[in-house]
Amino acid sequence: MLRTNACVDIVVAGHSIKWEMSANTISCCIFSKLYKILVLLFKKNKAGFLKSFNRIFGKIGQGASEEMLFELIKLKCLPILLYGTDVCPMNSADRHSLQSTINKIVYKIFGAMSKDL
Repeated sequence: MLRTNACVDIVVAGHSIKWEMSANTISCCIFSKLYKILVLLFKKNKAGFLKSFNRIFGKIGQGASEEMLFELIKLKCLPILLYGTDVCPMNSADRHSLQSTINKIVYKIFGAMSKDL
């Protein structure tokens, strides 16, 4: 029996969708290889989250209370980081990666990364 490395085409409304080596959708990247593998890459989510946080922190910085800052992060930044996570399966490494991104901003807010300590 002849084995191929190609995935089976998906048919939508009678039209076949051709597989590509990669395609970005819902901030996730789907790769087709020898086996059907779904790989989540949260690089865009994390970059957008950090960019949004840095804009907020740059504007209000140390002048705002931690409560105000965390409320802004919850409303404006977390949706960027978590976009697409409810529709894609995540493993513990994915969750750890997202948590470490949140830890970075907490360290920055409280000055835990400061060299003055």
